[in-house]
Amino acid sequence: MKKRKTIKMAWGGIISGFFNGLFGSGGGVVAVMFLRNILNDEKKAHASATLMILIMSSVSLVFYTLYGHVDWQTGFKLVPGGIAGALLGTTLLKNIKNNKLKRLFGLVLAVSGAVMLLR
Repeated sequence: MKKRKTIKMAWGGIISGFFNGLFGSGGGVVAVMFLRNILNDEKKAHASATLMILIMSSVSLVFYTLYGHVDWQTGFKLVPGGIAGALLGTTLLKNIKNNKLKRLFGLVLAVSGAVMLLR
């Protein structure tokens, strides 16, 4: 059973990393799905995916920079609002029930997908 879990984690990392490299931090969505299955805890899955996103995004940022794809000025302008949003989100995470978190996450994905398909 331990070997099976190790294989799931390896594939989860590879697939999450691939999508993170391709879409930016979009690999975090895949990471949450894998971590839900591995950890059986909705909040831990979301929080642990953040660690993965940080590391994967740091690696991706190096390569995006080498390829000349980073707009540093715009990116840095978004950071203060991103930090405020992160603080708000982590505060909400500790108070939201797992089933509501799961539905909210699904709703955000559905709306994001619809916007991407329709624009």
